[in-house]
Amino acid sequence: MLAGYTTVITGAGSGMGAAAAQRFAREEARVVVSDIDEAAAVAVAREIDPSGARAIGVRCDVARAADCAHLVAEAEAFFGTPIDVFMANAGVSFAGDFLDASPETLQRIVDVNVTGSIFSAQAALRSLVRSPRASLVFTSSISGVTGRAKRSVYNASKHALGGLVKALALEFGPAGVRVNAIAPGATDTPFLRAHLAKVNPDIDKAVAGIVGVMPLGHLISPEDFADAAVFLVSSASRSITGHTLVLDGGATAGRM
Repeated sequence: MLAGYTTVITGAGSGMGAAAAQRFAREEARVVVSDIDEAAAVAVAREIDPSGARAIGVRCDVARAADCAHLVAEAEAFFGTPIDVFMANAGVSFAGDFLDASPETLQRIVDVNVTGSIFSAQAALRSLVRSPRASLVFTSSISGVTGRAKRSVYNASKHALGGLVKALALEFGPAGVRVNAIAPGATDTPFLRAHLAKVNPDIDKAVAGIVGVMPLGHLISPEDFADAAVFLVSSASRSITGHTLVLDGGATAGRM
């Protein structure tokens, strides 16, 4: 489905981003795997293709505009063409009492999730506008389509992506670029389990509590996310732009 596509994914050193990179490669796309952890990005790229012909790892701190520009330049040099797909997946989370959050913590959330998404998009779009099948996809969250107690600033950062998606879809649609987002619910990643362990040593019980409010009765898997990503960047969704695809097992339908 993605044969010949040139793709870049940030935050792809583990979890959902890594799953998307691996799935893109199985769909015959070439992939630049990016992460703030360079070793993790390189490891995922080598797992995809040890020869380095179809995948490379590049370090990028999306909160730095220069890093985002460098990432796109490295991708164009690797592909020898403009990029077709950019997934702005990198992000940081926060859970806790709003009044107890330090200024440094709050600033980091905004720097990565909001400013980092903007820097990523700005760098990516300079290349995407030269592709005949361009897609820019952001990773949002169900926190970007609903409110959650003790997630206030994270909620705000992900709600900001909804507006960015719509505005960029309008601005760059005439240039042939589609702009969308995926909003996953609780996803079974090492990050989620590590987070749960901080508040409940019984991981299985904590997971069961989350599953209990999901109508489909299971956590989202990284592979579910990768499937949604393939759909949104492929020709199967050629008429979809300005949209946030909620991937939550029905959690936001009312029961959560």
